[in-house]
Amino acid sequence: MKWNRRDLARFAGALGLALLVAGYIRYTVLEEFQLANKILLIAGGVLVLAWIVFDFATIIGFFGKRSSKLGTNTSVLVIAVLAILVFINYLGFRHHKTFDLTSEKLYTLSDQTKKIVEPIKSDVNIFLFAKSSDPEVQQLRDQMSEYENLNPHIHFRVVDPQEHPDLTKQYGVVREGQVIVTSGKNVQRLEETTEQDFASAILKATSTTVKTVCFVEGHGEKSITAPDSKGYSGVAGELAKENYQTKSVNLVTSNDVPSDCSVLVDVGPQKSFFPQEAQMIEKYLDGGGKAMLLLDPGMDPKLDDVLQAWNVKLGDNYVIDVSGVGRLLGEGPGVPLVVDYGDSPVVRNFNGSMTFFPLARTVSIADTSKPSPVAVELLKTSAASFTVPNLGNGTVKYDPATDQRGPLPLGVAAEKKSGSTDARLVVIGNSEFATNQWVGQQRNGDLFFNAINWLTEEENLISIRPKEAANRRVTLTEAQQRELSWFSMVFLPLIVIIGGIYIWVKRR
Repeated sequence: MKWNRRDLARFAGALGLALLVAGYIRYTVLEEFQLANKILLIAGGVLVLAWIVFDFATIIGFFGKRSSKLGTNTSVLVIAVLAILVFINYLGFRHHKTFDLTSEKLYTLSDQTKKIVEPIKSDVNIFLFAKSSDPEVQQLRDQMSEYENLNPHIHFRVVDPQEHPDLTKQYGVVREGQVIVTSGKNVQRLEETTEQDFASAILKATSTTVKTVCFVEGHGEKSITAPDSKGYSGVAGELAKENYQTKSVNLVTSNDVPSDCSVLVDVGPQKSFFPQEAQMIEKYLDGGGKAMLLLDPGMDPKLDDVLQAWNVKLGDNYVIDVSGVGRLLGEGPGVPLVVDYGDSPVVRNFNGSMTFFPLARTVSIADTSKPSPVAVELLKTSAASFTVPNLGNGTVKYDPATDQRGPLPLGVAAEKKSGSTDARLVVIGNSEFATNQWVGQQRNGDLFFNAINWLTEEENLISIRPKEAANRRVTLTEAQQRELSWFSMVFLPLIVIIGGIYIWVKRR
């Protein structure tokens, strides 16, 4: 069989179209524009162009026929529709927009994650060591697309350990499914793939410094290693995720606040400070230090000089809340509810949310006319609260002669200039709110961590933490289950059958 120029041109056109389709399919499967894709598309385009040039007369003659014109009109319409769809998909690709319809916004990155990721100026590489066919790969790819859309410096890549043993060895990967986050020479390995774990790993990988939170001990304070309900081990773990180091310090043995302390925290002391310790804290703050004092009612911490210098008044009382919220939590009226917050970065996004403080005392601004330090009352209880001097035998009653009616302040944040730096202090009349038992209640944890972030001048981390799905399971009794079974298996089919018979009779 002899091929003339027209036959060769048509064969080149068919082959070119096949190469273009193959290149497109290969790109959609691999989701990477590799060299092979470029070769297929360029070769296909050249062959199609050659067909048009060498068989141009036949093409013009074909479109001159009446049937061809009708077909051309249809083809043009189809092509126009396809072009519109391609354009819409292109806009969707270039201007990514998703809609999260869950009430808790579970599939929307939290404010905290956005504040961590958006300012990043250096490249962050996230590697998932797994086969592309693994079912969890696509789920993680969808999750990572949110980060990539948030900041172009974030890059996600799936690495097959068998095809890339060099990377597997470089990052010490020991199992499939391992996630590695790198930025420069910093490497973070993830055990879980929650939003908070990714945000923490990205923060650690891009941070150049690690700040230390020093917890005072020696006065019966709550322990940052105790896992029981009264411990602060949960707080210590979350601080580590936000790239903080934690350690315990004894001011008596150290004879000063350690120089590496970015913030000094005292959590629920049960015994008073020695005068020398109070002077150490005062000196530390005067030098531009940052501190948080969580002081429970019923004891005098002997920190009067420190608090007076910062215009803070510590109440010698207990706050009682008779709104009934305590009963909802299985507690009594000694658990004040706070829904009213001051104008401070620590609680700026808290409107509409709740915090709880089991056994609290008032903490207020001593003299509101003083311009320095700049102080803000962070937390105020409801009008259904009041103070009592002590809990007595457990029965409490408001006495207008000695007690104060709500709203009542429970915390103060203050700052003042100390040379070229800002000294900052947060005082809250309760330490129970951030224990392992209470830190997960509503915004209790956010209050503590936001206070730490504000004190260490890490305002970019101040936000609401990632959400968890609400429990929406419906629990039915055995009788309700039987009723539901009868309704769905007997009554519904019976209604359908009767309706069908009725319509059949009506149409006869």
